[in-house]
Amino acid sequence: MNTKLTLTIEQKLIEEAKKYAKSKGRSLSDIIENYLKAIVKEETTQVINSSPIASSLRGSFKAPEDFNYKKELSKALSKKYLKGGQNID
Repeated sequence: MNTKLTLTIEQKLIEEAKKYAKSKGRSLSDIIENYLKAIVKEETTQVINSSPIASSLRGSFKAPEDFNYKKELSKALSKKYLKGGQNID
């Protein structure tokens, strides 16, 4: 369930953040929500140090709910290593 939240932030920062969000094809709310999820997760789990580039990408990809990582990995590896790209399901 989504709920509205009122924040007090410098006007110039809001304007720059909106431009950034638009350039990425995302809403400012989405960026802030994903950032908050990332920092809450960091607090509750042990975080492995990553490069600044990897950190900046965190939360930028949303897979479909029915996305099956193992199945997609199997297909990609089959295509790469098996002649004719046969699937090994």
